[in-house]
Amino acid sequence: MALDRRAAVTAGVLFMVATAASLLSTAVEHPVLTGTDYLAKIAGNTSRVSAGGLAELVAAGASAGIAISLYPVLRKRGEALALGAVVFRALEGAMYTVGAVITLSMPAVARQYARAAGPGQDGIRAIGDALAGVRQDAILAGVFAYILGALMYYCILYRSRLVPRWLPGWGIAAELPMLIACLLASFTRAPVTSFTILILPIAVQEIALAAWLIFRGFSPSAVQARTVTGPAPAA
Repeated sequence: MALDRRAAVTAGVLFMVATAASLLSTAVEHPVLTGTDYLAKIAGNTSRVSAGGLAELVAAGASAGIAISLYPVLRKRGEALALGAVVFRALEGAMYTVGAVITLSMPAVARQYARAAGPGQDGIRAIGDALAGVRQDAILAGVFAYILGALMYYCILYRSRLVPRWLPGWGIAAELPMLIACLLASFTRAPVTSFTILILPIAVQEIALAAWLIFRGFSPSAVQARTVTGPAPAA
C-alpha cells in the first residue's frame, strides 16, 4: 500500500509541476516569440526567453515522469496500455526538449540579427524562421504524443476505478477538444497554445486529478483487488 500511495503522490506532484511549467513558459514566451518582429523582441528580452526555455525543460521532464511514476500501479491492470503511456509520454518529453533547446538558442540568433545590417539580416532572419518552425512542429508533435499517452492511462484508471470514474472520464472527454486544437494548429500554423478555450478543459482536469492523487490517492479497495485488464505480468 505504501508503494501505491507513493506513486499517487509522485504522479500528482508531477502533474502540478508539468502544468505550472507549461503555463509559465507560455506566459513568458508567447508575447516575445510571436509577431513579424520576434527577433527584435527576443534581442531585447533574452533573459525572459531563456527563462521560458528552462521552464519548457522542466515541463518536458515532468511530463515523461507522470507515466513512469504511474506505471508500477497501472501495469497490474493493463500492462500494454501502461507501457504505451510511458512510451508516448517519453516521446512527448523528447519533443518538448527539442523545442526547449531551440528556445534557448534563439537569443543568440536574435543578437546576431540585431548586430547585422542590410542583406545580412535577411540570412539571419531565414535561420530564425527555420528554427521557429522546427520548434513549433516539435511542440505540436509532443502534444499529439501526450494525447495518445494520456488516453492510455485514463482508460486504465477508468476501468480499474483506482480513482473516481468521473476524473478519468473527464480526462478522456477533454482530450477531444485538445486534439481539435492540435489539428487547427497544424493547418493554420498557429501555436497550439493559441487555442486556449480548447486546451482549458484538460488543463483544469489535470489539476483536479493531481489534487486527488496527492490528498486522496488511489482507492484502497481497487488497489487490493488488483484487477488485471490486460496481459498478466510475468511470474
